[in-house]
Amino acid sequence: MLIYLRIIKESFNFAINALKNNRLRTFLSLLGVTIGIFSIIAVLAAVDSLEKEVKGSLSTLDSSTIIIMRFSFGPSEIPQWKREQFPDVSYAEYQYLKKNIPQTEAITYSLNVSRETISFGGKQVEGVEIGAVGSEYYDIEALKLEDGRFFNEAEANSGSPVIILGNEIAENLFGQAIASIGNKVRLYGRKFTVIGVLEKEGASMFGQSKDASVFLPVNVTRRIYGDNNKSTFPQIIVKPEKDIDNAEYIAILEQQLRIFRGLKPNEVSTFFINQLQGFTDFIDNITGQLNFMGMIISGFSLLVGGFGIANIMFVSVKERTNLIGIQKSLGAKNKFILLQFLFEAVVLAVIGGLVGLFLVWIITLVASSFTEDFNFVLSTFNIIIGMSVSAIIGLISGIIPAISASRLDPVEAIRTGM
Repeated sequence: MLIYLRIIKESFNFAINALKNNRLRTFLSLLGVTIGIFSIIAVLAAVDSLEKEVKGSLSTLDSSTIIIMRFSFGPSEIPQWKREQFPDVSYAEYQYLKKNIPQTEAITYSLNVSRETISFGGKQVEGVEIGAVGSEYYDIEALKLEDGRFFNEAEANSGSPVIILGNEIAENLFGQAIASIGNKVRLYGRKFTVIGVLEKEGASMFGQSKDASVFLPVNVTRRIYGDNNKSTFPQIIVKPEKDIDNAEYIAILEQQLRIFRGLKPNEVSTFFINQLQGFTDFIDNITGQLNFMGMIISGFSLLVGGFGIANIMFVSVKERTNLIGIQKSLGAKNKFILLQFLFEAVVLAVIGGLVGLFLVWIITLVASSFTEDFNFVLSTFNIIIGMSVSAIIGLISGIIPAISASRLDPVEAIRTGM
């Protein structure tokens, strides 16, 4: 065992000395590997960062959460012209499902309405996102309040003029969040009493944040927009109880809504039951494809880098033919010569990989500093991938030159080198 360790150590020293003695050649050789590793890790880091940010934006919602609406989150076999004729889900359907669907932890009705301007005294905030929801949305979204409370079921059903402010909205209108409770703000030309303020959460990658949102009872907006307004995109949001049969629950949900709409067995469902788990699976599929395509493109760079290392190793073998002959005549075995050149190729590739990783790290720091709400991530897993790929490229590129060097006849090698 000690003999092999000594061989590895001496081979490593030979490789390092060879690289030091030919610095320009070393630089040109590792440039291809550096570009290849940089391309692969940059793609992986960018896709991982995107995936993390997207899933982080959905982290407040349980993956089992179901959204019923006339639109589908993913591709559908139903023709577009037919989907465009689907009716919106109604408040009556929400009430029916609330009474008839067992094993439901929370269910709420929601409207997606346009942004508005909210004001208090002489101050106003434009472009405020309106969350028109029911009382149980608080449990579905797992909202966190800094002060006050969320509106209850009675207030939601009656459409009471109460409102929950995002942290940023409260600070812009009142200077500080705790001063908001009990004050009346103006929205839709009406006065709403502030009963709660959300905790500050920061913006997501899409620029959206509950900090710049307000929440009010959905029946308030129903009275303003009406139930037949196609611009409101109504939806029913359902959170099933934990540890239930998900497929069975969705089947019951679909059957009950079909019964309410009076659909015949041979008719397609005129609504879509979208589950966030399916959406996250869709994201995983997209990111997987992006990673795959990025690695294929980067693979061409690595291929060029690998050929560069192989070429330079053949040159190195030719230049040191005389030295190889002397080493063999003094008793050096074939495996020592083999390991010597393999180590040189691997070390060359690994150094190129390290430079590529360093460049990616610098770019992630710079990019993160310019994008306040989006952080680029260089994970340990990606670093391990980069170093492993570098070593494998060096091993593959150096194997043939190393074998040719180890098989040289010592007498012919000395004679050739003279």
